[in-house]
Amino acid sequence: MTTTFNPRLLGVALITITMLAAPFVLSGQPYLLRIVTTAVIYAIAAYGMNIILGMTGQLSLAHGAFFGVGAYIVGLLTTDHDWSFWTSFILAIVATTVMGYVSGLIALRTQGSYFAIFTMALGFLAFIIITRWESVTHAHSGVSGVKFPENFGPIDFTKETTMYFFVLVILGLVIWATHALLTSNAGRSLVAIRTSPDLAKSIGVNVAVSKQLAFTASAGIAGLAGGLFASFTGFIGPDVAAIDLTFQFLLFLLIGGMGTVMGPLVGSLLVAFLFEMLQDLDTYRFIVLGPIIVLLVIFAPKGIVGYLNEFLAARRSRGRHVDGPDEPTTATTERHDVIEKVR
Repeated sequence: MTTTFNPRLLGVALITITMLAAPFVLSGQPYLLRIVTTAVIYAIAAYGMNIILGMTGQLSLAHGAFFGVGAYIVGLLTTDHDWSFWTSFILAIVATTVMGYVSGLIALRTQGSYFAIFTMALGFLAFIIITRWESVTHAHSGVSGVKFPENFGPIDFTKETTMYFFVLVILGLVIWATHALLTSNAGRSLVAIRTSPDLAKSIGVNVAVSKQLAFTASAGIAGLAGGLFASFTGFIGPDVAAIDLTFQFLLFLLIGGMGTVMGPLVGSLLVAFLFEMLQDLDTYRFIVLGPIIVLLVIFAPKGIVGYLNEFLAARRSRGRHVDGPDEPTTATTERHDVIEKVR
């Protein structure tokens, strides 16, 4: 009996081991551990954008705004109103999910660049409210002293290692949900919509409802990540809802790979460490990072993980041609599988 070597499982295993070992390897370097934890939180938000952009092909420029709203709900409720973190955190997820659903009802009536422009307007509106409504949001003064999660017995969330593992567990759940979605009929429906909305509609996919649910889930995950960010950093300002943050999440997806399971995490970690290495350059770091992005767009337009997936698929295809008769191409097979399973 022979066993088949699966490079994808090996890659996932290596990433998992690295993430679990990070707090022990960096035990004497709390600053680096904070960078990794922040990158993991950003990765969670990037997974939310991956649902609406990577799966349905809709570019939402309000993603940073939902992240900021989640952060401010947790920040304001735990400081000004003395709520517990857990209650505030749950409310942040529910509130951003509802906001995503309501705004999606209007935004998804538009398509293409009009959808991007409309969501960007939503993002600017949220940012303006945060910066101008000083009596509620403290405007540019920001919100300080945001609570850590309340302890569970001996589990002390004020310790950075404990907080890291808490964030890592949530990341694991989000990655599992992404994988489950991609391998389900609902996920194949979203991919069919990204490929061709007309084709998806012709095979029985409710395009409007699918997009609406994807946008809602994307907003809810962004709010979840924002709540974690507020608690972990202890201080938030209007920058957490700025349009720049949306483009940063987009950068994670472009580098890691849109529509993939591990792409958002790989992109978030890679960009976080690139920013750290180039921090002395301040605003000029994009002069160095820019050519890297251009090279990726040219040689790996589907991102690092997307490129590796295509490379492995090509190797398997060559192996089948060598071992046996010709089979349908990968693209043809995948298109046929999507149509059959969506039906």
